Parts: sequence; C-alpha cells; structure tokens
Amino acid sequence: MTLSAPITQDVLTLPRKLPEGGKTNLVGLTRDQLRAALIAAGTPEKQVKMRLGQVWQWVYHFGIRDFAQMTNLSKDYRALLAEHFVVEVPEVVSRQISADGTRKYLVRIAGGHEVETVYIPEETRGTLCISSQVGCTLTCSFCHTGTQKLVRNLTAGEIVGQVMLARDDLGEWPVAGAPKDETRMVSNVVLMGMGEPLYNFENVRDAMQVVMDGEGISLSRRRITLSTSGIVPEIARAAEEIGCLLAVSFHATTDEVRDRLVPVNKKWNIKTLLDTLRDYPRLSNSERITFEYVMLKDVNDSDADARRLVKLIAGIPAKINLIPFNEWPGAPYQRSDWERIEAFADIVYKAGYASPIRTPRGEDIMAACGQLKSATERARKSSKEIAAEAGL
Repeated sequence: MTLSAPITQDVLTLPRKLPEGGKTNLVGLTRDQLRAALIAAGTPEKQVKMRLGQVWQWVYHFGIRDFAQMTNLSKDYRALLAEHFVVEVPEVVSRQISADGTRKYLVRIAGGHEVETVYIPEETRGTLCISSQVGCTLTCSFCHTGTQKLVRNLTAGEIVGQVMLARDDLGEWPVAGAPKDETRMVSNVVLMGMGEPLYNFENVRDAMQVVMDGEGISLSRRRITLSTSGIVPEIARAAEEIGCLLAVSFHATTDEVRDRLVPVNKKWNIKTLLDTLRDYPRLSNSERITFEYVMLKDVNDSDADARRLVKLIAGIPAKINLIPFNEWPGAPYQRSDWERIEAFADIVYKAGYASPIRTPRGEDIMAACGQLKSATERARKSSKEIAAEAGL
C-alpha cells in the first residue's frame, strides 16, 4: 500500500522564542537543537559537547530551572546562558486530586490557552497522560475533548513541560549528591490527553526524544504509548522516528458505526487502518498494539461486535483495552451495563487476546478517559446538539 505524504494541518505552532526579551526556552530542544543554540550563543565548538551534556543533565535529570544553580559551570558561562536562554515549563493553574488519588492539572501555555494533564497512581507504576494539542480536530462523538475546536498544536517544550511539571508536583527530581533512588512516580507516559498526536507529529517526536534520552528524564520507549485515532500515513513514520508503543482508538467493528464514533474513519477506513497496523510491530519491535474500545450501551457492545473484533485483528499482536464509557455533561451515549462488558471481554479473552477492563479513574474530577476539556473552552453543548453532529 502506498501512503501519501506526511499530514499537515493549518494550525498555529508557536516559535521557540519567548515574547519577553527574545530568550530561547531550552525545554523541548532536542540534543541537536540545543547544540546549535549553544554555539549560536557563543559556546566555543571545542567545548560544546561537554557543555551540552552538563546543561542537559541539569535541566532534565535534576530539573533545575535557574542557571545560577548549575554549579559545575563557570560563573561567566552561567551568565552567558542566562543572557540568551530560559528554562520554563507551562504554568499550573489548578490541581485537583480525586478520591482515588488521580491528579488533574489545568495547565496554561503561551497565548493564555489551557490544556489538561492527568497523573494516575497505581500500585506498581504511575502513568502520566499528556496532551499534544489545544482542543482536537477529530470530533469523536463519545469524547468530551472532541466537542472543543482545535486551537493550535503544542510545541515540543509544552509537551515535555507537562512531564516536568508533574515531576515538580510529585517531588520526583533527584538531588545532586544524594544517594541514587530508582523509584519512579512517573514511570509511564501516555499521549492520550487532548488532541491527536499524529497531527502534531514533529513536536511530539522531538518531545519524546527528549523524554527518552538516557541522560535526562530517561523513560524507556516501552514506557511511552502514543494513542492515535488512525492517521494512517503517519503510523509507519511513528514506528521509525519515535518507536514507542502504539494504541489505537478503535471503538467499532463496522465502518458504518466507526464513521459516527471516529469520523476520521471516513478518510482511512477499518481495512486501510488494519493493513497499516499489521506492519507496526515489525517496524517498532513492539510486542503488541493496544486496541482501545470504549463500551457504549446498545451501540458497539454486542456479542456480534466482540466476534467481529477478534476476526478483524487476527494476525496482529494485540491486546484490547475495554473502556467503560466515562460520561460528561451533554454526552449522547450511556455506559454499557457491567454484565455486558464482562460478556464482551469473555469472548475476546477466549479468542486468545488479553481483554482487561479499564477501571475508571478520576471521574469525580472529570479526569477519566474521554473527559478532558480545558476550562476556558468548556462551552456546554446539549446532548441533542452533540447527537445531531454525530449523525445519531
């Protein structure tokens, strides 16, 4: 199958220069970009490899934002850095903590826009769900974020910054000279927040290169999962240039239903998407693709749907995450009954696929899957309006 050229969208991505003083924010620069920036600021080429390593470690291993605290650099060089650069992450406007320990951050980025970031603590890991766009262009009818219009792409710095601000809040940065502690509160990152990551490919790629770098935040690519609704031309590229694990918002077993639930299916239908996914584990050396499947009462939750699902994905190393629908104001759907979800899961499991039922987390603070929507963009639509847009 021949894929078209990389997808582009007519959305604004802010430059790396900050408005105040024209200084460049180091957060989000890849190693190559940081090297070029240090040279442009006056770092001698003979020193740049050493300086790059030192600055990188201070920013991404220790989480230091003040150049004056980078004590293995000379005072003159610290002054040079302060003259040309800043180390800034997005502003946390508010933090809500759910009864189950889930934390939701309302985060303000350049231009006054807001996105949401969610931290989900579990017994053996801590997962951070980060956003890649302000709003979303896909208008998936079951998703609260999909009712918010796309405003702009996040920069690489704004994406990395979400990881850094969560580590700030959790007190996870190591202290220079202290005994090494391998405990990770943010052990996993999922690009499942606001936006479609593959419609902001370059910034997502650069951000994940920073997050995966072994001398900084140092998360393994197997600890990072990118969730896409099925932007076919960019899937192979994600395998080659990012190499993280892949999750697909699937949610239906016929094109008729998926066209309504995930409108991008009208552009790349189920067959086209699955043909592309069959190559992904080989390209990225991943173990399995995760198929996300939201359980909607009397829409996609029948035994026939379950049987079609396992037939469709035959031959793809996969697991199926069954997601009880998380309701939001005006939602045109209802959550499937628990007995129906379990019956669906049983069919999938007996066909040889792992079929965990995701425990809803953070529902009391609207932090669960499909509920994210920035506060300043929360203009409510009625369920009738949303259903009409979805063609229901």
